[in-house]
Amino acid sequence: MNQILISEKVYVTREMKRKKKIYKTLYILSVITVIILLFYYIISERNKIVQEGLSHEILEQIDDNTIVEEHSIVVALDENPDESETVPIEEVIEPEENETPPPSSEVTTSNGQNYEYEGVLSIPKIGISYPILTEESEDLLKVSLCKYWGPSPNQVGNYCVVGHNYKSGKMFGKLALVNVDDEVTLKDLSGNTVKYSVYYKYVVEPTDVSCTSQLTNGQKELTLITCTDYGKRRLVVKAREI
Repeated sequence: MNQILISEKVYVTREMKRKKKIYKTLYILSVITVIILLFYYIISERNKIVQEGLSHEILEQIDDNTIVEEHSIVVALDENPDESETVPIEEVIEPEENETPPPSSEVTTSNGQNYEYEGVLSIPKIGISYPILTEESEDLLKVSLCKYWGPSPNQVGNYCVVGHNYKSGKMFGKLALVNVDDEVTLKDLSGNTVKYSVYYKYVVEPTDVSCTSQLTNGQKELTLITCTDYGKRRLVVKAREI
């Protein structure tokens, strides 16, 4: 039997050359993009570590041995707080002249910046302890937890604290692991530590600020707030004095 051998020749057309160049260009651009994103991620994580290190510096400078008697300040707030508005004060008890003034709440860190703090929040369940800065801003939130609304720490009312939800677990990155009946402690400038028990955890829209209401029926409460669902919603954890 005769066998016929057929030789096939592949012809490279201009269209094939054009597509090959396009694929090669896209591949190179993809590699460059991955490298840029990886570089950005490394720098971002490094900055987070440096910035959180400042919160540990603040924590180290807090004088645990200073105990000063504080007086209660009862405040009444609207359920939709506007930080630009003046907060009405129902009752203020003036300190006596012979009392020791409260300790300074300002510390200077190694970067030369001054930070005002007013307490230390600890959650044993997720192993965190952070100073609470007295003001809230994007820059300050990168350093530590910040007060969002409410009275002074451990006073009657709803003390609201906000913090970033980092995937690394820093700040409020593990707040979702906190459950009802878990313990939260808050130490104020007097060195007094009050224990709180979680009684409610839920998720709200960013526009819902009802969790900051000061209607606590004369009790001391904590409200912890962080982002969830990739920043689209807010996780709220509420606790009450034990």
